[in-house]
Amino acid sequence: MEDQQLEELFEHYRTKRAAATEAFQRINSISVTEVSRRETVKVTVGARGDISALEFPTTAYRRMASAELAEIILDTLAKARTKALAEVASIRLGGMFEGVNASDLFQGKIDPASLLPEDPFEAAGFGETIGLVDGERSE
Repeated sequence: MEDQQLEELFEHYRTKRAAATEAFQRINSISVTEVSRRETVKVTVGARGDISALEFPTTAYRRMASAELAEIILDTLAKARTKALAEVASIRLGGMFEGVNASDLFQGKIDPASLLPEDPFEAAGFGETIGLVDGERSE
């Protein structure tokens, strides 16, 4: 592989890695707030469905049975999580992660940096792609 081709391959890799990093930053910044009917409960969740805020905007919750309030909280939380996941799914990753379970990726079970290391030689199979054998270039 010629030096020019190698440089183009590295540049392509760096561009894809930067785009993926930006996508993950957008995913991590997602915050969705859902308010229950009658504004009894207000729940805010992040991209992974983690609760970042739980509020009771009115005093209506004081007149509710605990089971009824629990049901409203869980229902509102489920709606917020569904919307957050829909936002995550709308972010294009550019097909860079074929074979990766998107759910695991979105839930933070997979570190995106491990998929696209800063040094492309750390990526599985990259050396073979550019004609390296045991770290040495084969001609």
